[in-house]
Amino acid sequence: MPPKNKGGGRAKAADPQQEPPKQPQTIRELEWQRYYDTNPYQKAYEEVGLSRMTPNDRHAFLNQEYLKSGAAKSLSNKSQKELWKQLNESNVPLRSLPRPRDNQWGRDKNGRDIGDYTVEEYRARTAKTSKLLDLSFESQTFKAKREKATSGDGYLVGDTVKPFTCTEEDVEQEKARRKEMADLKEDLYGAKTDPYALDPEWDDVVPIPQVEPEGALAAIAYPEDYAEAMSYLRAAMAAKEYTPRCLRLTEHIISLNPAHYTVWLYRFAIVDALNISIPDEIEWLNDVSLTYIKNYQIWNHRQLLLDRLYPALAASRADVESLGRSERRFLDRMLEEDTKNYHVWSYRQYLVRKLGLWDEAERRGVEALIRDDVRNNSAWSHRFFLAFSDPAASTPGSHATEHDPAVPAAVVDRELAFARDAVQRAPQNQSPWNYLRGALVKGGRPLADVRGFAEQFVRNLGIEEKEEVTSSHALDLLADIYKEAGEKEKADLALRRLAEKWDRIRRGYWEYRRKMLD
Repeated sequence: MPPKNKGGGRAKAADPQQEPPKQPQTIRELEWQRYYDTNPYQKAYEEVGLSRMTPNDRHAFLNQEYLKSGAAKSLSNKSQKELWKQLNESNVPLRSLPRPRDNQWGRDKNGRDIGDYTVEEYRARTAKTSKLLDLSFESQTFKAKREKATSGDGYLVGDTVKPFTCTEEDVEQEKARRKEMADLKEDLYGAKTDPYALDPEWDDVVPIPQVEPEGALAAIAYPEDYAEAMSYLRAAMAAKEYTPRCLRLTEHIISLNPAHYTVWLYRFAIVDALNISIPDEIEWLNDVSLTYIKNYQIWNHRQLLLDRLYPALAASRADVESLGRSERRFLDRMLEEDTKNYHVWSYRQYLVRKLGLWDEAERRGVEALIRDDVRNNSAWSHRFFLAFSDPAASTPGSHATEHDPAVPAAVVDRELAFARDAVQRAPQNQSPWNYLRGALVKGGRPLADVRGFAEQFVRNLGIEEKEEVTSSHALDLLADIYKEAGEKEKADLALRRLAEKWDRIRRGYWEYRRKMLD
């Protein structure tokens, strides 16, 4: 039985001269204040110890500890009444809060102890936490409703069974709800939500993550959004799904990694399976191409699209020519960005072969590019392709470096004249000189046909004081012309002067050529 209280009953009134207690500034301070308010004699016990407490305070403290331990339940009814009487006289609260722990509040996303929050900050955080719980419950309700709608379940309204429905409005509300939940999670916990987890459309897909081999020496550090999108792509491809949502998924991944060849192939398979309009896909592809102008996969995809579209147009030459004009306009836009884009020129050759664009318009177009930049090797290569690979005026399979008797003499004359004109404008540009050689070979004509032309750019060869060479490429060509004519000494002189003065950076090459004269 607890000892009887022999002193005065109630606690003394507060001294009117005493300063009012300091208001708590943080949640930790508030929790400690509440603890001491519900354990009124605990403070004195901690400050002076049990032996130095006043008899009344010590008696009240021990009674409260007796109550906390639960030992009061073992007392007789008379003893319990006496205990409650003493507790009441000492103003001891019947319920007391447990002693606060240092880490009981945890830390926020920035590592700050939540116990150090102000009361206002903590209230705001609590409101966000409650809001997140409410939204999570609503989201679970939406999933249950949609599942019932998908399975065809119904519910009774009177004697009528009405089916569960999930409308577009419901889906849009769920998207907004998940976006709000994601924002709250990031704000509260610093947790980022995967974009596809925000879209109810993908709830039925179980992502397949990338699994790196154990102990991999160079595991690829994929960005989170890319890794997440790819995990959904793997799942879709594994299920052989060809749907509009998968088409949108490929568009997203291409925006993250336009060089992902597998994604492009999967996209084309979707386009083919859904019978999507090829012109619409090409229009989308145009914007992508102008964004990633050096990407190869874009042009492979475009070629696949043209291969699929062409059979539907082949019967109408007018439709084919219309497509050709449209493609040329786009290629011109691409070449404005980079006139030497290898992928564009490769596709242009494919386009000419596929649509039969061996016409004046194509030749004039490439001619204009050469006139704008006579050093554009890509444009020179395309012109050579147009001039000497036209099925109507060439031998199928004829190599670019061999004589083709099927090429009309007029074509050879035209191309030689064009090359000479380009040389006159830029004598030290190698492209037209190479073109000149190629046109002569295709026409089966000897190099001697341009001897007089080449010699215009080389004067007084071998006479140190008077020697004048305005094109080292002309001197290179003359070496071969002299060799072909049996004038070995002149050929050797040309090569020697190239090595000694006019192209010394390739001295070793010219010396090798001199040895080959023997």
